[in-house]
Amino acid sequence: MFHNLQSTDLKSEIRNSKSEIPSPLTFEPIFMERIWGGRRLESEFGKTLPAQKLIGESWEIVDRPEAQSIVRNGPLRGKTLHELWTQHRHDVFGDIPDAPRFPLLLKLLDAHQKLSLQVHPPETAAKGLGGEPKTEFWYVAAAEPGAELYLGFRESITRDQLENALRDGTAADHVHKIRVRAGDAVFLPAGRLHALGAGNLLIEIQQNSDTTYRVFDWNRVDDQGKQRQLHIDRALQCIDFNDVRPRLLLPEGELLLHHKLFEIQKWHLDSPRELAPCGQFAITCCLTASIHCAGVDLKPGEFFLIPAQLQDRRLHPQAERTTLLRVTIPGRGD
Repeated sequence: MFHNLQSTDLKSEIRNSKSEIPSPLTFEPIFMERIWGGRRLESEFGKTLPAQKLIGESWEIVDRPEAQSIVRNGPLRGKTLHELWTQHRHDVFGDIPDAPRFPLLLKLLDAHQKLSLQVHPPETAAKGLGGEPKTEFWYVAAAEPGAELYLGFRESITRDQLENALRDGTAADHVHKIRVRAGDAVFLPAGRLHALGAGNLLIEIQQNSDTTYRVFDWNRVDDQGKQRQLHIDRALQCIDFNDVRPRLLLPEGELLLHHKLFEIQKWHLDSPRELAPCGQFAITCCLTASIHCAGVDLKPGEFFLIPAQLQDRRLHPQAERTTLLRVTIPGRGD
Protein backbone atom coordinates (compact mmCIF):
# COMPACT_ATOMS: atom_id res chain seq x y z
CA MET A 1 0.00 0.00 0.00
CA PHE A 2 2.61 2.54 1.08
CA HIS A 3 5.56 3.41 -1.14
CA ASN A 4 8.51 5.70 -0.46
CA LEU A 5 7.93 8.00 -3.43
CA GLN A 6 9.13 11.26 -1.93
CA SER A 7 12.52 12.75 -2.62
CA THR A 8 14.80 13.76 0.25
CA ASP A 9 14.23 17.43 -0.64
CA LEU A 10 10.45 17.08 -0.46
CA LYS A 11 10.64 15.24 2.87
CA SER A 12 12.81 18.04 4.26
CA GLU A 13 10.37 20.64 2.96
CA ILE A 14 7.45 18.85 4.60
CA ARG A 15 9.23 18.59 7.97
CA ASN A 16 10.25 22.23 7.92
CA SER A 17 6.87 23.68 6.91
CA LYS A 18 5.86 24.61 10.45
CA SER A 19 2.56 26.32 11.01
CA GLU A 20 0.52 27.19 14.05
CA ILE A 21 -2.68 25.13 14.01
CA PRO A 22 -4.95 26.28 16.84
CA SER A 23 -7.89 23.91 16.40
CA PRO A 24 -9.11 20.67 14.81
CA LEU A 25 -9.59 20.81 11.04
CA THR A 26 -13.02 20.48 9.49
CA PHE A 27 -13.71 19.95 5.79
CA GLU A 28 -16.36 20.71 3.21
CA PRO A 29 -18.28 17.51 2.36
CA ILE A 30 -18.54 16.38 -1.26
CA PHE A 31 -21.97 14.98 -2.12
CA MET A 32 -22.28 12.19 -4.68
CA GLU A 33 -25.53 11.49 -6.52
CA ARG A 34 -26.27 7.77 -6.75
CA ILE A 35 -29.11 5.75 -8.27
CA TRP A 36 -29.56 4.01 -4.91
CA GLY A 37 -29.26 7.15 -2.75
CA GLY A 38 -31.83 9.16 -0.82
CA ARG A 39 -32.18 12.24 1.41
CA ARG A 40 -31.40 10.73 4.78
CA LEU A 41 -28.09 12.55 5.20
CA GLU A 42 -30.24 15.67 5.42
CA SER A 43 -32.92 14.34 7.77
CA GLU A 44 -30.58 12.37 10.07
CA PHE A 45 -27.39 14.45 10.05
CA GLY A 46 -28.54 17.91 8.96
CA LYS A 47 -26.47 17.99 5.76
CA THR A 48 -27.49 20.66 3.26
CA LEU A 49 -27.99 18.51 0.18
CA PRO A 50 -28.47 19.65 -3.42
CA ALA A 51 -32.18 20.06 -4.11
CA GLN A 52 -34.09 17.17 -5.71
CA LYS A 53 -31.03 14.92 -5.92
CA LEU A 54 -30.66 11.37 -4.66
CA ILE A 55 -27.46 11.57 -2.63
CA GLY A 56 -25.90 8.23 -1.80
CA GLU A 57 -22.48 9.32 -0.56
CA SER A 58 -20.92 12.21 1.29
CA TRP A 59 -17.15 12.14 0.90
CA GLU A 60 -16.07 13.71 4.18
CA ILE A 61 -12.27 13.37 4.07
CA VAL A 62 -10.72 12.58 0.68
CA ASP A 63 -7.49 13.13 -1.24
CA ARG A 64 -8.02 11.94 -4.81
CA PRO A 65 -7.26 13.44 -8.22
CA GLU A 66 -10.99 13.76 -8.93
CA ALA A 67 -12.09 14.89 -5.44
CA GLN A 68 -10.40 17.01 -2.78
CA SER A 69 -11.50 17.86 0.73
CA ILE A 70 -11.17 21.59 1.43
CA VAL A 71 -10.37 22.88 4.93
CA ARG A 72 -13.17 25.17 6.08
CA ASN A 73 -11.76 26.64 9.32
CA GLY A 74 -8.66 28.22 10.82
CA PRO A 75 -5.48 29.54 9.18
CA LEU A 76 -5.39 26.59 6.75
CA ARG A 77 -8.86 27.38 5.45
CA GLY A 78 -9.09 26.84 1.68
CA LYS A 79 -6.22 24.34 1.59
CA THR A 80 -6.88 20.96 0.02
CA LEU A 81 -6.19 17.74 1.87
CA HIS A 82 -3.46 16.99 -0.67
CA GLU A 83 -1.80 20.32 0.12
CA LEU A 84 -1.86 19.41 3.81
CA TRP A 85 -0.32 16.04 2.95
CA THR A 86 2.48 17.49 0.81
CA GLN A 87 3.13 20.86 2.48
CA HIS A 88 2.20 20.39 6.16
CA ARG A 89 2.82 16.68 6.70
CA HIS A 90 4.69 16.92 10.00
CA ASP A 91 2.34 19.43 11.65
CA VAL A 92 -0.89 17.77 10.57
CA PHE A 93 -0.13 14.05 10.30
CA GLY A 94 3.02 13.48 12.32
CA ASP A 95 5.26 10.52 11.55
CA ILE A 96 3.24 8.02 9.53
CA PRO A 97 4.23 5.82 6.57
CA ASP A 98 4.90 7.58 3.28
CA ALA A 99 2.31 7.44 0.51
CA PRO A 100 1.68 9.59 -2.57
CA ARG A 101 -1.66 10.70 -1.09
CA PHE A 102 -3.43 10.61 2.26
CA PRO A 103 -4.14 6.87 2.45
CA LEU A 104 -7.72 6.86 3.76
CA LEU A 105 -11.10 7.95 2.42
CA LEU A 106 -13.95 8.55 4.87
CA LYS A 107 -17.58 8.67 3.77
CA LEU A 108 -21.20 8.62 4.84
CA LEU A 109 -23.46 6.27 2.85
CA ASP A 110 -27.26 6.49 2.53
CA ALA A 111 -28.70 3.36 0.94
CA HIS A 112 -32.31 4.18 0.13
CA GLN A 113 -32.13 1.18 -2.22
CA LYS A 114 -29.66 -1.70 -2.07
CA LEU A 115 -26.30 -1.26 -3.77
CA SER A 116 -24.98 -3.52 -6.49
CA LEU A 117 -23.42 -6.85 -5.61
CA GLN A 118 -19.75 -5.97 -5.99
CA VAL A 119 -16.14 -6.61 -5.08
CA HIS A 120 -13.01 -4.51 -4.67
CA PRO A 121 -9.65 -5.88 -5.82
CA PRO A 122 -6.88 -7.13 -3.54
CA GLU A 123 -3.49 -5.57 -4.15
CA THR A 124 -2.12 -8.37 -6.33
CA ALA A 125 -5.21 -8.48 -8.57
CA ALA A 126 -5.48 -4.69 -8.76
CA LYS A 127 -2.04 -4.39 -10.32
CA GLY A 128 -2.94 -6.73 -13.16
CA LEU A 129 -6.36 -5.16 -13.73
CA GLY A 130 -5.25 -1.54 -13.68
CA GLY A 131 -7.27 -0.72 -10.57
CA GLU A 132 -6.55 0.21 -6.96
CA PRO A 133 -6.80 -2.16 -3.97
CA LYS A 134 -9.62 -1.37 -1.58
CA THR A 135 -10.27 -2.65 1.93
CA GLU A 136 -13.14 -1.14 3.93
CA PHE A 137 -14.82 -0.86 7.32
CA TRP A 138 -18.54 -0.17 7.78
CA TYR A 139 -20.24 1.19 10.90
CA VAL A 140 -24.04 1.16 10.94
CA ALA A 141 -25.13 4.59 12.18
CA ALA A 142 -28.83 3.86 11.63
CA ALA A 143 -30.82 1.01 10.12
CA GLU A 144 -34.46 0.59 9.27
CA PRO A 145 -36.16 -2.57 10.61
CA GLY A 146 -35.07 -5.59 8.57
CA ALA A 147 -32.06 -3.83 6.99
CA GLU A 148 -29.40 -6.25 5.78
CA LEU A 149 -25.83 -6.52 4.58
CA TYR A 150 -24.79 -8.98 1.87
CA LEU A 151 -21.40 -10.45 2.80
CA GLY A 152 -19.51 -13.36 1.28
CA PHE A 153 -21.22 -16.67 0.48
CA ARG A 154 -23.78 -18.85 2.23
CA GLU A 155 -21.75 -21.95 1.45
CA SER A 156 -18.64 -22.93 -0.47
CA ILE A 157 -18.90 -22.12 -4.16
CA THR A 158 -16.64 -22.41 -7.18
CA ARG A 159 -16.00 -19.80 -9.82
CA ASP A 160 -17.88 -21.91 -12.39
CA GLN A 161 -20.89 -22.20 -10.09
CA LEU A 162 -21.01 -18.44 -9.56
CA GLU A 163 -20.69 -17.80 -13.30
CA ASN A 164 -23.64 -20.13 -13.94
CA ALA A 165 -25.67 -18.37 -11.24
CA LEU A 166 -24.92 -15.00 -12.82
CA ARG A 167 -26.13 -16.26 -16.19
CA ASP A 168 -29.41 -17.60 -14.81
CA GLY A 169 -30.02 -14.64 -12.47
CA THR A 170 -29.69 -16.52 -9.17
CA ALA A 171 -26.35 -15.15 -7.92
CA ALA A 172 -27.93 -13.33 -4.98
CA ASP A 173 -29.27 -16.66 -3.68
CA HIS A 174 -25.70 -17.72 -2.92
CA VAL A 175 -24.77 -14.61 -0.93
CA HIS A 176 -24.72 -14.61 2.86
CA LYS A 177 -27.11 -12.04 4.39
CA ILE A 178 -26.93 -10.53 7.88
CA ARG A 179 -29.62 -8.38 9.51
CA VAL A 180 -28.12 -5.33 11.18
CA ARG A 181 -29.02 -2.55 13.56
CA ALA A 182 -27.42 0.70 14.66
CA GLY A 183 -24.04 0.10 16.28
CA ASP A 184 -23.08 -2.95 14.23
CA ALA A 185 -19.73 -2.93 12.43
CA VAL A 186 -18.14 -5.08 9.74
CA PHE A 187 -14.73 -5.47 8.12
CA LEU A 188 -14.65 -5.79 4.34
CA PRO A 189 -11.27 -7.07 3.17
CA ALA A 190 -10.54 -6.64 -0.52
CA GLY A 191 -11.89 -9.66 -2.38
CA ARG A 192 -15.08 -10.02 -0.33
CA LEU A 193 -18.27 -10.10 -2.41
CA HIS A 194 -20.71 -7.70 -0.78
CA ALA A 195 -23.61 -5.30 -1.10
CA LEU A 196 -25.19 -2.74 1.18
CA GLY A 197 -28.88 -3.44 1.69
CA ALA A 198 -31.65 -0.83 1.58
CA GLY A 199 -32.41 1.17 4.72
CA ASN A 200 -28.84 1.46 5.98
CA LEU A 201 -27.06 4.68 6.93
CA LEU A 202 -23.34 3.96 7.25
CA ILE A 203 -19.99 5.43 8.09
CA GLU A 204 -17.40 3.99 5.72
CA ILE A 205 -13.66 4.10 6.38
CA GLN A 206 -11.63 2.72 3.52
CA GLN A 207 -8.37 2.56 1.69
CA ASN A 208 -7.97 5.53 -0.64
CA SER A 209 -9.38 3.88 -3.76
CA ASP A 210 -12.39 4.18 -6.02
CA THR A 211 -12.16 0.82 -7.82
CA THR A 212 -15.38 -1.22 -7.76
CA TYR A 213 -16.29 -4.20 -9.92
CA ARG A 214 -20.05 -4.76 -10.14
CA VAL A 215 -21.24 -8.34 -10.41
CA PHE A 216 -25.03 -7.88 -10.32
CA ASP A 217 -27.21 -4.75 -10.11
CA TRP A 218 -30.65 -6.26 -9.47
CA ASN A 219 -31.73 -5.58 -13.09
CA ARG A 220 -32.51 -1.93 -12.32
CA VAL A 221 -32.30 0.92 -14.82
CA ASP A 222 -31.50 4.60 -14.51
CA ASP A 223 -33.76 7.51 -15.49
CA GLN A 224 -32.69 6.97 -19.11
CA GLY A 225 -33.83 3.35 -19.01
CA LYS A 226 -30.27 2.02 -19.10
CA GLN A 227 -28.68 -0.58 -16.86
CA ARG A 228 -25.38 0.23 -15.20
CA GLN A 229 -22.22 -1.39 -16.50
CA LEU A 230 -21.14 -4.69 -14.93
CA HIS A 231 -17.54 -5.89 -14.60
CA ILE A 232 -18.03 -9.64 -14.26
CA ASP A 233 -14.75 -10.81 -15.81
CA ARG A 234 -12.65 -8.55 -13.62
CA ALA A 235 -14.75 -9.29 -10.54
CA LEU A 236 -14.28 -13.03 -10.93
CA GLN A 237 -10.52 -12.50 -10.80
CA CYS A 238 -10.87 -10.75 -7.43
CA ILE A 239 -13.55 -12.63 -5.49
CA ASP A 240 -12.54 -14.80 -2.53
CA PHE A 241 -14.62 -17.93 -3.15
CA ASN A 242 -13.66 -19.34 0.27
CA ASP A 243 -15.25 -16.40 2.10
CA VAL A 244 -18.17 -18.29 3.69
CA ARG A 245 -20.55 -16.80 6.27
CA PRO A 246 -18.41 -13.89 7.52
CA ARG A 247 -19.55 -12.30 10.76
CA LEU A 248 -19.97 -8.84 12.19
CA LEU A 249 -17.10 -7.49 14.25
CA LEU A 250 -17.08 -8.23 17.97
CA PRO A 251 -15.65 -5.22 19.86
CA GLU A 252 -12.77 -5.76 22.27
CA GLY A 253 -13.48 -3.03 24.77
CA GLU A 254 -13.24 0.21 22.78
CA LEU A 255 -11.42 -1.43 19.87
CA LEU A 256 -13.54 -2.25 16.83
CA LEU A 257 -10.74 -3.04 14.38
CA HIS A 258 -6.96 -3.00 14.24
CA HIS A 259 -5.59 -3.44 10.72
CA LYS A 260 -2.37 -2.34 9.04
CA LEU A 261 -4.36 0.32 7.12
CA PHE A 262 -6.40 1.78 9.99
CA GLU A 263 -7.38 1.36 13.61
CA ILE A 264 -10.93 2.18 14.67
CA GLN A 265 -12.17 2.62 18.21
CA LYS A 266 -15.60 3.50 19.56
CA TRP A 267 -15.60 5.79 22.56
CA HIS A 268 -18.38 6.68 25.00
CA LEU A 269 -17.53 9.99 26.66
CA ASP A 270 -18.98 11.38 29.86
CA SER A 271 -15.97 13.56 30.74
CA PRO A 272 -13.16 15.31 28.82
CA ARG A 273 -10.58 13.05 27.18
CA GLU A 274 -7.55 13.52 24.94
CA LEU A 275 -8.20 12.02 21.50
CA ALA A 276 -4.55 11.18 20.79
CA PRO A 277 -1.14 12.01 22.28
CA CYS A 278 0.69 15.05 20.95
CA GLY A 279 2.60 14.13 17.81
CA GLN A 280 -0.12 11.76 16.58
CA PHE A 281 -3.05 12.78 14.39
CA ALA A 282 -6.51 11.26 14.70
CA ILE A 283 -9.88 11.65 13.01
CA THR A 284 -13.14 11.53 14.88
CA CYS A 285 -16.72 11.15 13.73
CA CYS A 286 -19.42 12.11 16.18
CA LEU A 287 -22.20 9.52 16.48
CA THR A 288 -24.47 10.90 19.21
CA ALA A 289 -24.84 14.21 21.07
CA SER A 290 -21.97 16.63 20.29
CA ILE A 291 -18.30 17.27 21.05
CA HIS A 292 -16.28 20.44 21.63
CA CYS A 293 -12.52 20.71 21.06
CA ALA A 294 -10.40 23.88 20.94
CA GLY A 295 -13.22 26.12 19.76
CA VAL A 296 -14.73 23.65 17.27
CA ASP A 297 -18.07 21.88 17.78
CA LEU A 298 -18.88 18.55 16.19
CA LYS A 299 -22.42 17.22 15.69
CA PRO A 300 -23.56 13.70 14.74
CA GLY A 301 -22.44 12.80 11.23
CA GLU A 302 -19.60 15.34 11.26
CA PHE A 303 -15.86 14.65 11.16
CA PHE A 304 -12.82 16.54 12.26
CA LEU A 305 -9.09 15.89 12.14
CA ILE A 306 -6.94 16.50 15.22
CA PRO A 307 -3.54 17.63 13.85
CA ALA A 308 -0.46 15.96 15.27
CA GLN A 309 0.92 19.25 16.61
CA LEU A 310 -2.34 20.63 18.04
CA GLN A 311 -1.73 21.50 21.69
CA ASP A 312 -5.32 21.69 22.97
CA ARG A 313 -6.55 18.22 22.01
CA ARG A 314 -9.06 17.34 24.71
CA LEU A 315 -12.55 16.38 23.64
CA HIS A 316 -15.35 17.80 25.77
CA PRO A 317 -18.66 15.93 25.51
CA GLN A 318 -21.69 18.20 25.40
CA ALA A 319 -24.05 15.62 26.90
CA GLU A 320 -23.88 12.98 29.62
CA ARG A 321 -23.02 10.25 27.12
CA THR A 322 -21.47 11.22 23.81
CA THR A 323 -20.42 8.51 21.35
CA LEU A 324 -17.77 8.80 18.64
CA LEU A 325 -15.53 6.83 16.32
CA ARG A 326 -11.78 7.41 16.60
CA VAL A 327 -9.73 6.64 13.48
CA THR A 328 -5.94 6.46 13.35
CA ILE A 329 -3.29 4.97 11.06
CA PRO A 330 -0.92 2.54 12.79
CA GLY A 331 2.65 3.80 13.01
CA ARG A 332 5.73 2.31 11.45
CA GLY A 333 6.32 -0.09 14.33
CA ASP A 334 2.69 -1.19 14.88
